[in-house]
Amino acid sequence: MPAIDECLRRAMTIRGAIGASLIDYTTGQTLGLEGGQEQVAPHADPAAAALGTASVIHAAMQTAAYAPAVPGDTVEDVIISTSAAYHLIRPVRTAFDSRLVLYVWLDRTEGNLAIARRRVRSLADDLA
Repeated sequence: MPAIDECLRRAMTIRGAIGASLIDYTTGQTLGLEGGQEQVAPHADPAAAALGTASVIHAAMQTAAYAPAVPGDTVEDVIISTSAAYHLIRPVRTAFDSRLVLYVWLDRTEGNLAIARRRVRSLADDLA
């Protein structure tokens, strides 16, 4: 399993990556951040971004409309697109306690959502 810092550095090699973080979505705590000083999170506020990310993934996993209806089905990722950015949130599946998410923030004009999604999935799998 690669270290958190190494995983986040690799996330920043995704074309268009602005920032990346690993978040405990049960507490909203950030376990690691990568990106420029002003770009680690939207509005340069990593704590607010972590809490927002935790709220989004918690809602997706707990809301009946998105909760798995088929046995073995799980939320793979949540993608939020704005006019300027893509926000990819991917749960990190672990054998013991799956409460971490990998969050990658991409510039929409520079990034490729399909490629970024595949890379984020691979990084999250490596962390597990």
